[in-house]
Amino acid sequence: MAQEILLTMTQKELIRYEIIKRLIGKEINGTEASRQLDLSVRQAKRIKARVIKEGVKGIIHKNRGKQGNRGLPEERIKRMEKIVKEKYADFGPTFASEKLADNHQIKISREKLRQLMTGWKLWKPKPRKKNNEYRSWRPRKEYYGEMEQFDGSYHDWFEGRVSECCLLASIDDASGKITKLMFVDWEGVKPAYIFWRKYIENHGKPLKIYLDRHSTYKINAKSLFDDPEVLTQFERAMRDLDIEVIHAHSPQAKGRAERLFGTLQDRLVKELRLEEISTIEQANKFIEKKFIPKYNQKFAVLPQKKGNLHKPLNRFEKDNLDKIFSIQDARTINNDFTIRFKGKWFQLLETQPTLVLRKDKVLIEERVDDSIFISLRNKYLNYIVLPQRPEKVEIKVIALAKIKSSWKPPANHPWRKPLILNPEKMYQTSSSMEKIS
Repeated sequence: MAQEILLTMTQKELIRYEIIKRLIGKEINGTEASRQLDLSVRQAKRIKARVIKEGVKGIIHKNRGKQGNRGLPEERIKRMEKIVKEKYADFGPTFASEKLADNHQIKISREKLRQLMTGWKLWKPKPRKKNNEYRSWRPRKEYYGEMEQFDGSYHDWFEGRVSECCLLASIDDASGKITKLMFVDWEGVKPAYIFWRKYIENHGKPLKIYLDRHSTYKINAKSLFDDPEVLTQFERAMRDLDIEVIHAHSPQAKGRAERLFGTLQDRLVKELRLEEISTIEQANKFIEKKFIPKYNQKFAVLPQKKGNLHKPLNRFEKDNLDKIFSIQDARTINNDFTIRFKGKWFQLLETQPTLVLRKDKVLIEERVDDSIFISLRNKYLNYIVLPQRPEKVEIKVIALAKIKSSWKPPANHPWRKPLILNPEKMYQTSSSMEKIS
């Protein structure tokens, strides 16, 4: 019974269940659990009590499947849309909400109407003024692991001994500790995946990652800039791990990471020179074993509150780390059961772990080691890589399955009979042939 309930739970509920189990087992206290759950201490205690009483059922929200108390009916939204477009199309949200209440007895907050009018293309949010901006000093987070500032810096780190490369760095916001450094050739998706996989395996999952708007981490196209459904590969991986990604609007916003690189470009460069390190592999070992502990001992501070908010990986995440940290893309199966991806052709084999039909949508995973996996309905398909584009041939197979079909139609089966579209014309043709003979 417990297994059936788990199958209906969302990934977020599974993560909550793991945190509550740690709370029940007294591995963490109520304050730390509430931070990890992003809930109040009182709500965390309520969930704990429900889990103790009902088991895993206590995690599932009681209002699942029900309409929210404040949700607007679809008919009412359509009615407002019609009225606003006909009479108040050039009104601002505040003025339009007043007119809806006065003239049509429809009460709606100006902020909700602002959201609706933006969706109806009747209102364009005004950008914030960039002149005379005032930035105040943001206080540190209270707990270790609550937020990590992350960035990459291109610099002549080896003073010409190695071509210019990038240093990826994460620093804990609460303590100022360097949690990880890694030299990479470039600040791309795969290097970022390798960095954060090693980080999570060593420290656990931080609650938040604060980074810039580099194209690896944020889609910057104007048409997709604020679309919450469009994610980069990095954002998708962090979403799967339940790690919140926050994008800074300016370098000053993530000032601790920026100041860290200012220090590293002075201190680390000299340390690498003194150690006579001239390869990226040697440098990564040096910073892991010697430089980071020495730096943290000198510059790190104590967090405001004791505790570690890093969350451990659950069993599902551990089993799917290779999939999570992969570049994923969707493709359609061609009529000859081939798939094209990045200029290569992949031929699906006749025997597959699940039923495969033409035009099925498959998920292609490009792992950090450049291996390719093709999945359909959470089953990995068998394939071979073709040396060149396949020639067009007549395919008799209509589907791929676990067992190759051995059935053959009998001699009198309609499939074996010739296709006659016009029987009368066929009869006339045969009669004329008899006369000629």
